[in-house]
Amino acid sequence: MGLFGNTKTPLVGLDISSTAVKLLQLTESGGRYRVEHYAVEPLPPNAVVEKNIVEVEAVGEAIKRAVARSGTKARHAAAAVSGSSVITKIIPIQGDLDEDDLEDQVQLEASNYIPYPIDEVSIDFEVLGPVPSNPEMVQVMLAASRTENVELRQSALELGNLTAKVIDVEAFAMENAFKLVADQLSVPKDAIVALVDIGATMTTLNVLRNQRSIYTREQVFGGKQLTDEVMRRYGLSYDEAGLAKRQGGLPESYEVEVLEPFKEALVQQVSRLLQFFYAGSDFNRVDQVVLAGGCASIAGIANLVEEQLGVPTVIANPLANMALGPRVQAHALAQDAPALMIACGLALRSFD
Repeated sequence: MGLFGNTKTPLVGLDISSTAVKLLQLTESGGRYRVEHYAVEPLPPNAVVEKNIVEVEAVGEAIKRAVARSGTKARHAAAAVSGSSVITKIIPIQGDLDEDDLEDQVQLEASNYIPYPIDEVSIDFEVLGPVPSNPEMVQVMLAASRTENVELRQSALELGNLTAKVIDVEAFAMENAFKLVADQLSVPKDAIVALVDIGATMTTLNVLRNQRSIYTREQVFGGKQLTDEVMRRYGLSYDEAGLAKRQGGLPESYEVEVLEPFKEALVQQVSRLLQFFYAGSDFNRVDQVVLAGGCASIAGIANLVEEQLGVPTVIANPLANMALGPRVQAHALAQDAPALMIACGLALRSFD
């Protein structure tokens, strides 16, 4: 099975993050999408560590619960492997080959770019178009991931009573969902947009131009640091701390002593990621920052980033213009929307 895959069966997008399984199913009619089913199901601590599945049974159980809670009848899913476990390269290939020869040629070329034995990796590719300087060659996007990363996701899905139809790459899923967010931005299409996904343990920067990714980098930082601090300071369990963070009920000192320092640290992380981008590219500015991931829901975070970095900043909502099915609660969905970018990008694979 390829990393890109194509399909016409109804698919659920399933994002397996470090702290939760996020499920989303969309339908389309008259050029408008509709959210039919969705669920966010927490994972036990350390079942997934930095996007790597450690306890496949626990993840499978969470998927089963998410499927049940969402009410979906779909049995096929699109999931994704994370950026750090995927190698992507654009390689030139002779343009006049038929599909089988092209596949053989890509397999052959792949061994030059991949640091693992070729029989240990899953490979897929997509033809992007002719090489600008040489029309007889085509540019091919090669994506490769260790087969065990792909198989762990397939196994977790099977335990959750789903079949993996597509295994995508998180960065591509993000790019896919970004098209829905781009319509809400006030910058021109060719603007440089920094999409920063701040999850529980990882923060990923994806810089896009013309809605295509031109730079990506991830670092270890996320909302779990805030949860850990709440646990430590107020003597709460992991679950209690997560709940208190979302629903309130913490002492008054929380805002000033815990939340504010975390928000400052978050802004510093965004700033640092952008500095890496500037240092490694010809650019010295971005036109817009878009915040995604669970931490994007922290009140006032967009204003803080905008003030300190001097760049217009908004919160991502890939579902903003969608209709909602009868099972979907608008309030809960609105709260989770910034964290559903990858799930949304995967759910869109239904319409390929």
